[in-house]
Amino acid sequence: MTQNLAELFDVVDEQDLVTGQALRREVHARGWRHRAVHLLVINAAGQVFLQKRSMTKDLFPGIWDSSAAGHVGAGEDYDGTALRELEEELGCRPQRPPQPLFKIEARAETGQEFVWVYRVRDEGPFTLQAEEIECGDWFSPAAIDRWMAERPQELAPAFLYIWPRARAML
Repeated sequence: MTQNLAELFDVVDEQDLVTGQALRREVHARGWRHRAVHLLVINAAGQVFLQKRSMTKDLFPGIWDSSAAGHVGAGEDYDGTALRELEEELGCRPQRPPQPLFKIEARAETGQEFVWVYRVRDEGPFTLQAEEIECGDWFSPAAIDRWMAERPQELAPAFLYIWPRARAML
């Protein structure tokens, strides 16, 4: 299965206010501002679950990324999208709702996405959505730091931008 390029997104202005709607393929092709969420799932040992993006993804196929991430669809909000993405990508229904950590302004590193970053406490195991995720694993924060320093090309640009700030809040 390939990405749904006909998915409808809200297009937003520099204040993250909706100005219209457009198809995924057009939003990405034109570099328009839109919305997304990134979730970092942390276990009791302090490890972070990361996913390797499926080779069918339209952006950054085969690259490692946040535990779960996704676009906010037209008419959706950030918190609802966070819960949806956890369930869709990981089959995860946490006991407590995802905790919002911080918001990033739309920028090149995020593909012009305003991004809310969330922390989730969960132990797994997860049921990975094959269309979205090739595989996943738990990593210590120190291992992620080394990975970023030694092989940053293996990590998604948005994750590279998010991680230093998120790490301090885990």
